[in-house]
Amino acid sequence: MQSESLVQRVTTKMALKVAILTGIVAAAQAIAVGYPAPIAAYRPAYPAVAKIAAPYDPNPQYSYSYAVADAVTGDNKSQQESRSGDVVTGSYSLIEPDGTQRVVEYTADPVNGFNAVVHRGAVAAKVVAPVAKIAAPYAAHPLAHPLAHPLAHPYGHPILG
Repeated sequence: MQSESLVQRVTTKMALKVAILTGIVAAAQAIAVGYPAPIAAYRPAYPAVAKIAAPYDPNPQYSYSYAVADAVTGDNKSQQESRSGDVVTGSYSLIEPDGTQRVVEYTADPVNGFNAVVHRGAVAAKVVAPVAKIAAPYAAHPLAHPLAHPLAHPYGHPILG
């Protein structure tokens, strides 16, 4: 009889705990209903903005150029390009590391695509030495040589006399 009452008491306590937990979950869900959706789902209502199409230019045109001539670093290059409608023409030049000049002339159009012609010129400038110096090789300390120090001998100390 006592074992039955123990089982009944444990079962009653478990049922009470389950009922309390169920009530807490139900209350939490009821409270959560009144709050807005999570931030990831929140989308603010912005006023409608009319998209205005950019004006279309049936015959676009531009032209630009630049040049660099730095005597300190030896940097010497230039470029120019122009466009009229669908045709682009231009060229650029630079000094190669060996001192020769490379000139590239190019055109691009809808019929022929992109075409470039590369010209290599004679030595255009004196090649500038690199700015960074290379460190001299490391010379080992004299004590690093096994015969330079008497303690380095594997068989003991030499007899001094």
